[in-house]
Amino acid sequence: MRILVTGGCGFIGGNLVHHLLKAHPEDEVINLDALTYAGCPESLADVADDPRYTFVHGDICDRELVESLMTRVDAVMHLAAESHVDRSLTDPGAFVRTNVLGTQVLLEAARHAKVERFLHVSTDEVYGSLGETGFFTETTPYAPNSPYSASKAGSDLLVRAYHETFGMPVLLTNCSNNYGPYHFPEKLLPLFITNLIDGQLVPVYGDGLNVRDWLHVQDHVEALDLVLRRGVPGERYNIGGHNEWTNMAITREILKRMDRDDTFIRFVQDRPGHDRRYAIDAGKIERELGWRPRYTFEQGLQETIDWYRANEAWWRPLKARGLDQARARSNAMAAHPGG
Repeated sequence: MRILVTGGCGFIGGNLVHHLLKAHPEDEVINLDALTYAGCPESLADVADDPRYTFVHGDICDRELVESLMTRVDAVMHLAAESHVDRSLTDPGAFVRTNVLGTQVLLEAARHAKVERFLHVSTDEVYGSLGETGFFTETTPYAPNSPYSASKAGSDLLVRAYHETFGMPVLLTNCSNNYGPYHFPEKLLPLFITNLIDGQLVPVYGDGLNVRDWLHVQDHVEALDLVLRRGVPGERYNIGGHNEWTNMAITREILKRMDRDDTFIRFVQDRPGHDRRYAIDAGKIERELGWRPRYTFEQGLQETIDWYRANEAWWRPLKARGLDQARARSNAMAAHPGG
């Protein structure tokens, strides 16, 4: 199968490219990535010379480029997205452009090229916030609470519309929080791990009692591979790790495993629209496609800590770049408070 992976230099995308090339020797993978702040081609250095792998530096909003690539593939796995909630609060327009308009460009090009499968990878954040009980299912109504989740909800609905209107063979997945190797170091787990490696404090939002369901990225990419090949066109599949943790509990687990104590915790003001709890019911993909997560959180967390300890050459430049960009955004907002 010839597969176009969008956003293949990102966290999930990079792990997906590695998985496809390893699990399917007959596959060919084209990776289209704009290399924005979270794009890291170094994550794929070990496959750069593989004749089955092609990297294309480009934007999913570039209609001419996207149309040319669609003629070369059988399937699309669409992961390219602006994905950081905090950044969406300061620049919502970038999220709408990439996540909504970019998805529409891909869908239209794929429709005209008659690709056999179009898998759109989304998030559980489109569902909004849960109470203390219950789970998100494939029929949970959308109620996004941040510009990021609203833009992803918009892209999800476009994917659905292209199936209903044009009969496109689309598939849609919504996943819980991913973790594992090659995770950009501004996200919660890698941020905390790398801060503690350097003896720095870890910032915990609000009271630390927000709950997330954690899914190891390898479990996730295996599920995506399964959905692409065996999923029913037009269907949605929720992918979760059966690992609910409060931010406070996960913080203390990381502290314990890295020989630190609570003095390394710094509570910070909660972020606007911070959803209280997410939890995925992954029963559909388990029943219909036979997928199960293989990682326990305890196993995956320790492996992730060990990976960041062993790969400082990968994350240190990225973290420095992210800090420089954060300072620039802060300075711009201070200079133009009404902008």
